[in-house]
Amino acid sequence: MPPIVVAPDEGRTTIVLEPDERAPALARRFVGGWFREWGISDDSDARVVASELVTNSLVHGKGPIVLRVLRDEDDGRPVIEAWDGGDGMPEVQPEDRAALGGRGLLMVSRLAVAWGTRPLLEGGKVTWAKC
Repeated sequence: MPPIVVAPDEGRTTIVLEPDERAPALARRFVGGWFREWGISDDSDARVVASELVTNSLVHGKGPIVLRVLRDEDDGRPVIEAWDGGDGMPEVQPEDRAALGGRGLLMVSRLAVAWGTRPLLEGGKVTWAKC
C-alpha cells in the first residue's frame, strides 16, 4: 500500500491511528477535543460519526487510519474525514434489525448534514461527514 500523505499544515487537526481496537475511542476523544476548542458544546453526534467512520476504515480498509477535522469554509460546520488505504467504497446497508453489524454508515447518514466518499490519488479513500 502506498503511504497516505498528509500536508504539513494540516498536522494540527490530523492524527494517524493504528488500525486496532483502540482507534474508535481515540477518534472520539480527538473530535471531542476539537469541538471544545471551537466552542461547540454538543459533540455527541460528531463523536458517534467519528467512531463509525474510523470503525468502517478499521473493518473494511487497509493500513493506518488518518482522521482529520476541519471547518467548512462556506458555512463553518465541522467536517470529519477518515482516510484509509482500502480501495472499496463504503455503502449504506439496508436496515436489518437482526444483523449484528452493518449499521455504521446508516447512523452516519442520519446524524450528519452530508457525507460521502472520494478516492485518493495515491490509492485508498476518504470518507467524510459534515456535522
